[in-house]
Amino acid sequence: MKTCIYSIIPKIIFVLILIFPVSLHCLAQSEAETFTARNALYLEFGGNSGRYAVNYGRIIHQKEKLKLNVSVGFSMWRHGTRRSNYWLPVVPMEISAFWGRSNHHLEIGAGVTSILEPSPTTDPVTSEIDDQIVYSAAVIFRVGYRYQKPEGGFFFRAGYTPYFNFAGKADGNPTFQAILGGASFGWSF
Repeated sequence: MKTCIYSIIPKIIFVLILIFPVSLHCLAQSEAETFTARNALYLEFGGNSGRYAVNYGRIIHQKEKLKLNVSVGFSMWRHGTRRSNYWLPVVPMEISAFWGRSNHHLEIGAGVTSILEPSPTTDPVTSEIDDQIVYSAAVIFRVGYRYQKPEGGFFFRAGYTPYFNFAGKADGNPTFQAILGGASFGWSF
């Protein structure tokens, strides 16, 4: 029995010597790939825009698994009141960092969404109620998943996006909205 174990040890050592270089090669391939497709054009539902927006994003820095991205979007929201309807612009802007190898990433970011919206005002002379267009902004945070190939192609991301709304209200206090998410679909190039 002892001779049988001693005869197997050289074979195990031989197999380990053969496997060791293969395992080093596999570890070398797990390094993050450099993104050649640094631009993305996508449609976002929810998220930074609140409703929907067409966005352009660009990777401005990458080092190993970490990439920094900036994006800007545009949307038109319909605001209806008793007196009239308005189509007003919304501009979401964001900077985010995403971390991961190859196609799958954890994304963390923050941004500002600029919003114009109607606010009812009363004319002090005539006591008529009229709409005044006021500027509003929201500071939005993002934690989510991002699918983007280094060489370009289909792009997808989904995330949790709570925000502070700094609306042009009389009390001036920001409101916090904890339950909001978003999904984006598009193309990276």
